[in-house]
Amino acid sequence: MTNESPTLSANWSYPTNVRFGVGRIKELGKACAAEGMKRPLLVTDPGLANLPMIPEAIENLTAAGLSGAVFSDVQGNPISANVTAGIEAYKSSNHDGIIAWGGGSAMDCAKVIALMIGQERPMWDFEDIGSNWKQANPDGIATIIAVPTTSGTGSEVGRAGVITDERTHTKKIIFHPKLMPAVVICDPELIAGLPANITAWTGMDALAHCLEAYCSPFYHPMGEGIAVEGLRLVKEWLPTAVADGSNLTARAHMMSAAAMGAVAFQKGLGAIHSLSHPVGSIFNSHHGLTNAVFMPYVLKHNRSAIDDKLARLARWLDIGNSFDDVQNWIIDLRTEFSIPHTAAELGVDGTRLDELAKMAAEDPTAGGNPVFVGEAEMRKMYDDSMSGKL
Repeated sequence: MTNESPTLSANWSYPTNVRFGVGRIKELGKACAAEGMKRPLLVTDPGLANLPMIPEAIENLTAAGLSGAVFSDVQGNPISANVTAGIEAYKSSNHDGIIAWGGGSAMDCAKVIALMIGQERPMWDFEDIGSNWKQANPDGIATIIAVPTTSGTGSEVGRAGVITDERTHTKKIIFHPKLMPAVVICDPELIAGLPANITAWTGMDALAHCLEAYCSPFYHPMGEGIAVEGLRLVKEWLPTAVADGSNLTARAHMMSAAAMGAVAFQKGLGAIHSLSHPVGSIFNSHHGLTNAVFMPYVLKHNRSAIDDKLARLARWLDIGNSFDDVQNWIIDLRTEFSIPHTAAELGVDGTRLDELAKMAAEDPTAGGNPVFVGEAEMRKMYDDSMSGKL
């Protein structure tokens, strides 16, 4: 008879139906119809709304006998006002489903719109704390079909949306299990024209998700295995995707890596995201870029707990055999992609570091960090990131 560790206990959930491959976007209308939609609302951002892919999507819906419309009042790092406007657009035209189309910002906003169209409680009541999600009326949540156009957040296979509370300038994670899209259409052609810098920044976001999930102390061997394979895909294909955006093989593998990161971080995230969220909400910096800036400073803080794990990761990725080899790989990637080394270069105001540290310590991702992080530890990492000290 063996003794069982009480830590080997967890709740696991895995994603949804994914239609993956070049040209699969042509199946959008049929996918919507199969989910019972007749008048879907396509939620995207203003930049994408002006590209040919959006009217082409509406034509696809029309060909399938559906009546679609577009809502694009979504900013980067979406705020509650964007959600409110989307709810009004949904209800005013009697829509019956959501197409979440875009990068993380558009997709997060779309998912929270889907949640809120049938709720009586305010959105913040469904923040991902404890069992808050149980307060929602599940019958009031619209069906979602997700179409990612970046390879970073993996929001297309997630059950939450990140929305900034304008009152407090804090990012809050709004969660419900039914926010998992019913169908995901991953078509690499949709991201072939993504600029090199956005490709790099979103790719580093996928890397951050996989890396923090891998380092998280919680028990989730399936998530950990997925994180490792996601890191391999990033290592082998992100530089190619940045250098040649028309390479659909690289684009496809990065779409997989992004989705894998979001699946893996069911295991947990950590201080990379804790430091990044306040900076993004206050200074409106790109989330993936901000994660990339803070990444090596957090690894340094966590070294005592992850030294052996990163040595193993270095061997798996064939980049060496030590923590330093992983750290150097990340720093080299940042250099290759012209990513700043310091938070000061992101525009972070050094006079607000105490405020940022408090917000970072309160961020829900802090609990997944492998080494304790309170206000003092967050402030130390902010200080190091401002000066570039590693």
